[in-house]
Amino acid sequence: MTIQRHGVTRRYADSTAFAGTAYLVEVPQSLEADAATQTGEILASLDRLLAQVGSSKERLLLVTIYLADMADYDAMNAVWDAWVPAGHAPARACVQARLANPGYRVEMVVVAAQG
Repeated sequence: MTIQRHGVTRRYADSTAFAGTAYLVEVPQSLEADAATQTGEILASLDRLLAQVGSSKERLLLVTIYLADMADYDAMNAVWDAWVPAGHAPARACVQARLANPGYRVEMVVVAAQG
Protein backbone atom coordinates (compact mmCIF):
# COMPACT_ATOMS: atom_id res chain seq x y z
CA MET A 1 0.00 0.00 0.00
CA THR A 2 1.14 3.50 -0.81
CA ILE A 3 1.19 6.33 1.71
CA GLN A 4 -0.69 9.35 0.34
CA ARG A 5 0.73 12.78 1.20
CA HIS A 6 -0.86 16.15 0.41
CA GLY A 7 0.60 19.63 0.82
CA VAL A 8 4.08 18.29 1.41
CA THR A 9 6.83 20.65 2.53
CA ARG A 10 10.32 19.80 3.72
CA ARG A 11 9.08 19.75 7.34
CA TYR A 12 5.50 18.41 7.18
CA ALA A 13 2.51 17.39 5.06
CA ASP A 14 -0.94 18.93 5.42
CA SER A 15 -2.35 15.41 5.48
CA THR A 16 -1.30 11.81 5.09
CA ALA A 17 -3.32 8.65 4.57
CA PHE A 18 -2.58 4.95 4.76
CA ALA A 19 -4.66 1.79 4.87
CA GLY A 20 -7.98 3.64 4.93
CA THR A 21 -7.03 6.07 7.69
CA ALA A 22 -6.24 9.78 7.23
CA TYR A 23 -4.12 11.93 9.53
CA LEU A 24 -4.31 15.73 9.59
CA VAL A 25 -3.00 18.62 11.66
CA GLU A 26 -4.34 22.14 11.27
CA VAL A 27 -3.46 25.54 12.69
CA PRO A 28 -5.22 28.91 12.30
CA GLN A 29 -4.42 31.49 9.63
CA SER A 30 -5.39 34.65 11.57
CA LEU A 31 -2.81 34.97 14.32
CA GLU A 32 -4.46 38.03 15.89
CA ALA A 33 -7.94 36.44 16.03
CA ASP A 34 -9.74 35.11 19.08
CA ALA A 35 -10.14 31.37 19.76
CA ALA A 36 -13.62 31.16 18.22
CA THR A 37 -12.44 32.70 14.94
CA GLN A 38 -9.34 30.52 14.87
CA THR A 39 -11.45 27.43 15.56
CA GLY A 40 -13.74 28.32 12.67
CA GLU A 41 -10.76 28.75 10.36
CA ILE A 42 -9.32 25.41 11.40
CA LEU A 43 -12.63 23.57 10.94
CA ALA A 44 -13.20 25.10 7.50
CA SER A 45 -9.71 24.02 6.50
CA LEU A 46 -10.31 20.54 7.91
CA ASP A 47 -13.42 20.24 5.73
CA ARG A 48 -11.23 20.84 2.65
CA LEU A 49 -8.39 18.59 3.82
CA LEU A 50 -10.75 15.77 4.74
CA ALA A 51 -12.36 15.92 1.29
CA GLN A 52 -8.89 15.87 -0.28
CA VAL A 53 -8.13 12.52 1.40
CA GLY A 54 -11.57 11.04 0.67
CA SER A 55 -13.06 11.57 4.11
CA SER A 56 -15.39 13.97 5.92
CA LYS A 57 -16.32 15.23 9.38
CA GLU A 58 -18.83 12.37 9.60
CA ARG A 59 -15.88 9.95 9.53
CA LEU A 60 -13.75 11.45 12.31
CA LEU A 61 -12.23 8.87 14.63
CA LEU A 62 -10.09 10.89 17.02
CA VAL A 63 -9.44 14.60 17.49
CA THR A 64 -6.92 16.15 19.86
CA ILE A 65 -7.43 19.87 20.43
CA TYR A 66 -4.62 21.96 21.85
CA LEU A 67 -5.51 25.29 23.46
CA ALA A 68 -2.96 27.90 24.43
CA ASP A 69 -5.28 28.85 27.30
CA MET A 70 -8.10 26.74 28.75
CA ALA A 71 -10.03 29.98 29.24
CA ASP A 72 -10.82 29.59 25.51
CA TYR A 73 -12.47 26.17 26.02
CA ASP A 74 -16.08 27.39 25.92
CA ALA A 75 -15.52 29.66 22.90
CA MET A 76 -13.82 26.84 20.99
CA ASN A 77 -16.57 24.37 21.94
CA ALA A 78 -19.34 26.68 20.74
CA VAL A 79 -17.83 26.63 17.24
CA TRP A 80 -16.94 22.92 17.44
CA ASP A 81 -20.47 21.92 18.55
CA ALA A 82 -22.02 23.77 15.59
CA TRP A 83 -19.62 22.02 13.17
CA VAL A 84 -19.74 18.36 14.27
CA PRO A 85 -22.78 16.57 12.82
CA ALA A 86 -25.14 15.09 15.41
CA GLY A 87 -24.34 11.44 16.02
CA HIS A 88 -20.84 11.70 14.52
CA ALA A 89 -18.75 13.06 17.39
CA PRO A 90 -15.28 11.47 17.49
CA ALA A 91 -13.28 10.42 20.50
CA ARG A 92 -11.77 13.72 21.60
CA ALA A 93 -9.22 15.18 23.98
CA CYS A 94 -8.59 18.84 24.73
CA VAL A 95 -5.42 19.93 26.46
CA GLN A 96 -3.63 23.16 27.26
CA ALA A 97 -0.21 23.48 25.65
CA ARG A 98 2.36 26.07 24.69
CA LEU A 99 1.86 26.18 20.94
CA ALA A 100 4.65 26.72 18.42
CA ASN A 101 3.48 30.19 17.35
CA PRO A 102 2.46 32.64 20.08
CA GLY A 103 -0.44 33.77 17.87
CA TYR A 104 -2.00 30.32 17.84
CA ARG A 105 -4.90 29.98 20.29
CA VAL A 106 -5.97 26.57 18.91
CA GLU A 107 -4.37 23.65 17.06
CA MET A 108 -6.03 20.35 16.08
CA VAL A 109 -4.80 16.85 15.29
CA VAL A 110 -7.31 14.64 13.46
CA VAL A 111 -7.54 10.96 12.62
CA ALA A 112 -10.37 9.99 10.24
CA ALA A 113 -11.54 6.99 8.26
CA GLN A 114 -11.40 7.30 4.51
CA GLY A 115 -14.17 6.21 2.14
